[in-house]
Amino acid sequence: MNCKFLLSILFLLAHLVAVGGDRENSNFVYFKDQGNYFPLTEAGVPIPIVVDDLDFKGVHHAVDNLREDFKRVTGNVPQQTAGKYKIIIGTMGKSAIVDRLIKEGKVARKDLAGKNEKFIIEVVKNPTPDTEAALLIIGSDKRGTIYGTYELSTQMGVSPWYYWADVPVKKHTELYVKPGKYTQGEPAVKYRGIFLNDEAPALSGWSKATFGGYNSKFYEKVFELILRLKGNFLWPAMWGNAFYDDDPLNGQLADDLGIVMGTSHHEPMARAQQEWKRHGNGGAWDYSSNASGLREFWKGGMERAKNWESLITIAMRGDGDEPMSEDQNKGLLEKIVKDQRQVIEEVTGKKAEMTPQVWALYKEVQDYYDSGMRVPDDVTLLFCDDNWGNVRKLPELNAKKRKGGYGMYYHFDYVGAPRNSKWVNVSQVQRVWEQMNLTYQYGVDRIWVVNVGDLKPMEYPISFFLDMAWNPNRFNANNLLQHTEEWSAQQFGDQYAKEAARLINLYTKYNNRVTPELLDDKTFSLANYNEFETVVNDYRNLVIDAMRLYYLIPNEYKDAFDQLVVFPINACSNVYEMYYAVAKNKVFAAKGDEQANFWADKAKEHFRQDSVLTVHYNKDIANGKWPHMMDQVRIGYRSWNNPPKSIMPKVEYVAAKKPAKKIFAEEDGVVSIEAENFKTSSNSKKVTWTVIPDLGKTLSGLTTMPVTEVPDESVYVEYEMDVKTAGKAKLVVLTSPTLNYNANKGLRYAVSVNGGKEQIVNINGHYRGELGRWQARRIIESSTSHDIGAAGLHTIRIRPLEPGIVFQKIMLDLGGLKPSYLGAPESKIVSSP
Repeated sequence: MNCKFLLSILFLLAHLVAVGGDRENSNFVYFKDQGNYFPLTEAGVPIPIVVDDLDFKGVHHAVDNLREDFKRVTGNVPQQTAGKYKIIIGTMGKSAIVDRLIKEGKVARKDLAGKNEKFIIEVVKNPTPDTEAALLIIGSDKRGTIYGTYELSTQMGVSPWYYWADVPVKKHTELYVKPGKYTQGEPAVKYRGIFLNDEAPALSGWSKATFGGYNSKFYEKVFELILRLKGNFLWPAMWGNAFYDDDPLNGQLADDLGIVMGTSHHEPMARAQQEWKRHGNGGAWDYSSNASGLREFWKGGMERAKNWESLITIAMRGDGDEPMSEDQNKGLLEKIVKDQRQVIEEVTGKKAEMTPQVWALYKEVQDYYDSGMRVPDDVTLLFCDDNWGNVRKLPELNAKKRKGGYGMYYHFDYVGAPRNSKWVNVSQVQRVWEQMNLTYQYGVDRIWVVNVGDLKPMEYPISFFLDMAWNPNRFNANNLLQHTEEWSAQQFGDQYAKEAARLINLYTKYNNRVTPELLDDKTFSLANYNEFETVVNDYRNLVIDAMRLYYLIPNEYKDAFDQLVVFPINACSNVYEMYYAVAKNKVFAAKGDEQANFWADKAKEHFRQDSVLTVHYNKDIANGKWPHMMDQVRIGYRSWNNPPKSIMPKVEYVAAKKPAKKIFAEEDGVVSIEAENFKTSSNSKKVTWTVIPDLGKTLSGLTTMPVTEVPDESVYVEYEMDVKTAGKAKLVVLTSPTLNYNANKGLRYAVSVNGGKEQIVNINGHYRGELGRWQARRIIESSTSHDIGAAGLHTIRIRPLEPGIVFQKIMLDLGGLKPSYLGAPESKIVSSP
């Protein structure tokens, strides 16, 4: 049997295996040949890409991006000259070669005819006389082809977040496609998109610094991201901005690239609120007094958008995202809808139901619906959450089907009462899934749009939301973390995906407890259940784990990992630390305890650290690519809206008191004292006691200086103890493992109790160079026996006889000292003036 015939048989078998049905998330790109795989590269150079000149502009744009993606992966652009292998990309009905292949039966018409946004990716033999085999990417319509094109990019290793999160592209010289037919079917939700909102100061500052504002250069990046994520819909930025008016190229670009445009819930008839301020007739935004002016204004919006693919918001709210009036005027709103639909018919020359429309039941508008107001059946009813991710209303399970269907407006970001939520991602995908699954199961499948604020901090939940909108039934309660792991693998590689996903999963769980803007020193309890300490430690541990992975992950992934994982964890942890310090400060300040001062300083330190982290994100990540992106204020809220700049929480300082004598109390048969905590000390003219901070196993070391002077009888320290147990006792002294450097004589100290007879202890005189226990334990333990005649206060004096002894801890064992490596923890202090 010749090799060519065998290859054909293998090719056919692989093809038959793959066509068994629509395959969700099937991998078809590989980086090693398995004998019969289709080559996308030859000698590291990608094969030619063929697309009909008459195909959609959006398809050509996606193909241009695919060529760039090939360059990102291989370092080379696709070949221009014809060869035996090709990539053929086209839309049914817009590509001559695709239509011919369908006519010849090489592509099944039934797989694409009448389908919405579906693509087929398959390898076919001899698609043209001069082509041995080709990879076909065919769409049922414009977006189907675009999605198929970007699916190839994604499987080659170009993350949809390559620009917006600086995810690096792994290099490969060889790329292959496993023969077969691949598709992800049709999307379950027709319109799937995001809303850029509450976009100042962060996104607005960044877009102005990077592109000069919300112009077509900016939106081209947004459109590309949405399409790479298989979304198709956008409500554009509207805080002081007007999508169609800010750059006349914006609207046409959206239509060319395949993005369905809408305007937000309070901006009807393809008009931005800002346009009324800029170009309105000077009258009030009030239909009862200025109907003709508003109709003329709305007519201009429809004239501009009539030839573009749009979802037209209808009805009306008050100016500036406010209620239309204090009292509900259902009759007026019904007339507004009727008149708007008349304007739509006049401008388009078609019946109103031919233009997709949406009525957003947002906030008080739902009251109109609940009181019985209805709109024509072709209008989509856009239900809403409560701005905090909790769905307010759904259709009745047995509700009559409506032509316009139902949609859901959901929130990851919100500006409003009880407090803004704008800074970082606080959305658990578990909650998003649970609420959006509820939404879908109740028949809401026409529009899913989510408020993502500045876009940047919401990278992962945006991906999840749009993935779920494509196929809600793909997800269940037990595979949500799997999605996080798959997403993390796409951004950071398989080796680091599981831990990265764990970090993302936990930080969103913690952030979802309370938004950073709502957090303060009173949120968690200091008094009950160790609650405040627990949540602070949750974040501390997460920071440690995130930083550990940050240092392990390859350098090229660090910018992406910082944005998506490290920064939100570190920054939120720091805010928790600050408010914890404020809470501790208040507790100690109320008692007049000087520990309040320590916590006041800690609170200020974390407040400063918040600014440092902001500067790091804005100026350091990706060589300063994201200026202003973290400008959103999150500390110092006094009402629902943020202050113009962060405000340091109030802390109190306690005036220092005269130091009290330190008396340590026996507890459970032990008195333990760190060496530096003596009651009194005595120096000579030549010798001074010196504390060496942090030396040793616990707190510090205490020694005499200079080390060349022998202490005389006037050099000593005294420790005072409140003893409850009379009788025989052992005094254990822990010293640093200093050896007998003085000609093997050893280092000695004298110890006495209550001014009694001294006992002399040589801590190391017998040492002769052996290696073992002393070096391993990093301590020398010595002891003396004493008779404690009665309970009460007792003074222990320790007097060094040679320089070089470093005392670390003194323990009086009254029968309760237990074995330990560090010695008993220091006893409680009973202070007296």
